[in-house]
Amino acid sequence: MLLTEDKIKSALLQLNNWKLLDNRIEKKFVFTDFLESIQFINAVATIAETMQHHPEWSNVYNKVTVTLTTHDAGGITQKDITLAEKMDEIENSI
Repeated sequence: MLLTEDKIKSALLQLNNWKLLDNRIEKKFVFTDFLESIQFINAVATIAETMQHHPEWSNVYNKVTVTLTTHDAGGITQKDITLAEKMDEIENSI
């Protein structure tokens, strides 16, 4: 089920630096070096696979840009918010 714009904006207030862009949320993570960025990607990949909710992302050296949307729903759902929360937790643990 798609979230309303109000629910999305409310959820973003609880997240760390995520931005609403059209029908997706996006964040640019910056790490100390390439190995930390890969450590983050690997940790997220395990959770994403368990959730069966896979992010769109790119990695350049120490930066990882992530875009979340639920394609089969046509926009942002609770799955996106939950995965964003988990990504923020992982970022804080690295």
